[in-house]
Amino acid sequence: MDTNNKTNTVVDVGDDGKLNFTQEEATTKVNTVFTEFEYDKIPIVDLVNQMINDAVEKRASDIHFDPTPDILNVRIRVDGDLILYAKVPASVKKNLTTRIKIISGMNITETRLPQDGAIKMTHNDAPLDMRVSALPIVDGEKIVIRILDYSRSMAGLDTIGLSKINYDKVMRMIGVPNGIILVTGATGSGKSTTVYSMLQKLNRVDTNIITVEDPVEMKMPGLNQVQVMSEIGLTFAAALRSILRQDPDVIMIGEIRDDETARIAVRASITGHLVLSTLHTNNALNTIERLLDMDVERYLLGSALTGVIAQRLAKKLCPKCRKARPVTDYEKTVFKLALGLDVKEVYEAVGCKHCINGFIGRIAVHEVLMLNQDVRDAIVNNASKEHLRKMVYEKGHTVTLLQDGLEKVVSGDTTFDEIVQIIDVESDFGEDEQELKDALLGKTKKKEEEDANVLNNITGNLTEVLGTTPTDTLPLNNKDTKVAETLNQSEETLGSNPGVQKTEELNTLPSKPEKKLLTDVTPSPTEKTLNNSKPLPTLENINNSKKTDYDIL
Repeated sequence: MDTNNKTNTVVDVGDDGKLNFTQEEATTKVNTVFTEFEYDKIPIVDLVNQMINDAVEKRASDIHFDPTPDILNVRIRVDGDLILYAKVPASVKKNLTTRIKIISGMNITETRLPQDGAIKMTHNDAPLDMRVSALPIVDGEKIVIRILDYSRSMAGLDTIGLSKINYDKVMRMIGVPNGIILVTGATGSGKSTTVYSMLQKLNRVDTNIITVEDPVEMKMPGLNQVQVMSEIGLTFAAALRSILRQDPDVIMIGEIRDDETARIAVRASITGHLVLSTLHTNNALNTIERLLDMDVERYLLGSALTGVIAQRLAKKLCPKCRKARPVTDYEKTVFKLALGLDVKEVYEAVGCKHCINGFIGRIAVHEVLMLNQDVRDAIVNNASKEHLRKMVYEKGHTVTLLQDGLEKVVSGDTTFDEIVQIIDVESDFGEDEQELKDALLGKTKKKEEEDANVLNNITGNLTEVLGTTPTDTLPLNNKDTKVAETLNQSEETLGSNPGVQKTEELNTLPSKPEKKLLTDVTPSPTEKTLNNSKPLPTLENINNSKKTDYDIL
């Protein structure tokens, strides 16, 4: 392809390799950097190939083609963030969409229904597999290309970021000849990579491995892989029934999506088969509840479940430009409660010519639960969630997602902010951790400061209206005097404007609840109106209010 048909926006980098702008500016710039093509000269075949090759070079996981009435926006997802890559003019967007549908095996005449396809290419003499999805929207067809990179899966289980304690647990789990092992997490959290890594470890000539997937994401020599085709009746459940008659040693189910698949998978695991699958849950403990909700019998689950691997993906710090900084009180509290460590400093992102925004790639954070007999008995005996939590995390020595993530923060692999964004910190400590609720992250002090700022704003607004400071912000010994002065000033102000409807206007002003005034002040009709109007918000009122942004005025 003629490279003269493409120009790249240049990011400002100094001679020392550092960015000539702050981290925030760097993130803004990298998220708006895009490639400009000479669309009237470049052939559509070369354009599509160049876009895919560029996305692979930039370590993108997805390419989004978003139609608008005038143009086609092209975005790529790098390390979890969507970046604007190109703006395709209206004269080209239809041909570009058609080209993608052709090479992915879709019906180019069908634009009213969703379609799925696949693309196989080579990049730097290496095979490249992609999944393609087309979705009809108001302005045309939105297409997303998922770039499948399983080089890490093929590299082995020891390359996916497991800590030593978690790696040892996983190796013991896959060494058990039967039972079910589940990998859980959100979409795009690396579940398939982990499952394929385990299969790669189990893939031996003396082992019959059969998979049922929708779609088959990676073809691995030595595996018998079944593609689900629901339109002809080949569902996960139907395929599993047939697989059980194929003398399997290991069964991999791409995803447990319904109750029937869950029940068949669990029953298969207690009849002498090792079953691997994925599920969408937040952590290892929630996986047990999810399976029970899917009508899996307790006695079967207690016997069948070997272990759960919960995981998240966090951005990985660029080792060339990361910078150490002191921890905040917020962070120090979390490290102390979660790890028992007195951490002095952590690393933060900077940005350089190698990474632009301070991050390069992503790292997995894991929570590995290997069930022991006590946990199995608790499941069968319908133990409470809190009882299970104590058994799993306190007695079972399970490293939580938060703990594993914080250990990676201490080692400089990622940032503290990344970990607290992907993990619910408070729920990780349990419902009965009062110490966390009181001290965690310095939230109490921060909340008081926020409330004080809000109350000061309210005070300022009322001062402009009433011409004096609201009484709730005054010392107690000055309040009664100020109340009388405020009432007198308000009455005098309103009295100088005979056309004003006193009662109606005063009823719209927040005021204090009725209270006894100074003995030498005789309440006037105006004062009675003020005393009976809506109470002035106090800090306690604000804290207890369910409204947002303190819009109670």
